[in-house]
Amino acid sequence: MASLSVPPAPTDPRRDAVDLHRAFKGLGCDSTTVIAILAHRDASQRALIQHQYMVIYHQDLLHRLASELSGHHKRAMLLWVLDPAARDATILHQALNGDVTDLRAATEVVCSRTPSQLHVVRQAYLARFGGHLEHHVAGRTSGDHQRLLLTYLRVPRYEGLEVDAAAAARDARELYRAGERRLGTDERTFIRVFTERSAAHLASVAAAYQHMYDRSLEKAVKSETSGNFGFGLLTVIRCAESPARYFAKVLHKAMKGMGTNDTTLIRVVTTRAEIDMQYIKAEYHRSYKRSLADTVHSETSGNYRTFLLSLIGRDR
Repeated sequence: MASLSVPPAPTDPRRDAVDLHRAFKGLGCDSTTVIAILAHRDASQRALIQHQYMVIYHQDLLHRLASELSGHHKRAMLLWVLDPAARDATILHQALNGDVTDLRAATEVVCSRTPSQLHVVRQAYLARFGGHLEHHVAGRTSGDHQRLLLTYLRVPRYEGLEVDAAAAARDARELYRAGERRLGTDERTFIRVFTERSAAHLASVAAAYQHMYDRSLEKAVKSETSGNFGFGLLTVIRCAESPARYFAKVLHKAMKGMGTNDTTLIRVVTTRAEIDMQYIKAEYHRSYKRSLADTVHSETSGNYRTFLLSLIGRDR
């Protein structure tokens, strides 16, 4: 369930474009108006605003925002105004080709998305950056981690909820034999099961593994794998069991202790606000006994804080 709040009555994208342009004029930017408009429009509405802005002012709204905003607020806004596929493609491109390679971010995006989402992300990546996502992944990764990501990107998977319990039990048994039962790990079996099975099936496999061996599949993955490969497998299984719980934990890690990982905070808030942020907020409160909005409020400031809290929404 999304946390994004939009006006109950249909909005006029031309009026929004004009109001944004007025907010940019003069000395300084009226960030309050920019946030009030863009933080309360869904992806289709934001696309129409961008189109109208180009028609009226012959300028790309993204370029204008980049020149008017700064810091973390700018980074968050520039991701938010994109459609979901272009946003994921941009995050992946920055993670794989930026000044600092962030393989954890790239792995999270790939391993937490559905096959249909990844299909349009690959198309958006090629359209925006003139290269194939798989080629860039292959150039930045290696070994089992590379095989996991490339297979996960390419293999179509069932996205329904139906599960064959007997097949799930067979997969649990096969994973046990490929890992904890033997000396060494058969990584290819883990890659095959984790990349070819649906999310619902993998959740059933995890339950069967716990029932059959009195040990969680997640703990088995932790003990049998490591590094970015292990992180990718854990992302797949955690998102299969509960995407909301997974992202609540990611947000908690990003904001606990000294300092905040703003790249992670921005990535999760902008990519989940239109999908399941309400569920993430509920999981966050259940796990950490504090509202996500309160934590974000204490870890951010200024227009950046206002913008993120607008996307996260009020606690209910």
